[in-house]
Amino acid sequence: MNQIILTKKAQKQIKKVPTHIRGNFQLWVRTVEKCGIKETRKIKGFHDEPLSGKRLDQRSIRLSNAYRAFYIEHKDKIIIEVIEVNKHEY
Repeated sequence: MNQIILTKKAQKQIKKVPTHIRGNFQLWVRTVEKCGIKETRKIKGFHDEPLSGKRLDQRSIRLSNAYRAFYIEHKDKIIIEVIEVNKHEY
């Protein structure tokens, strides 16, 4: 279905997050690869949402109450590029 790639920044960030956050991220990756991004967006637990402002054309998923992963869906809709994984600032 879809292929997930991570930027170097996202690769470094995912190594630094707590283990349970990394597990949630890996679950999202496996689900996207197996079912596709459109079906994965329907899973309410990930809270997949489009962003606006400086992050226009990006989407985010919740890995926990505090952590988010930001991604771009490329026009060919096969490659999902994860650009950032960080602790959300409130």
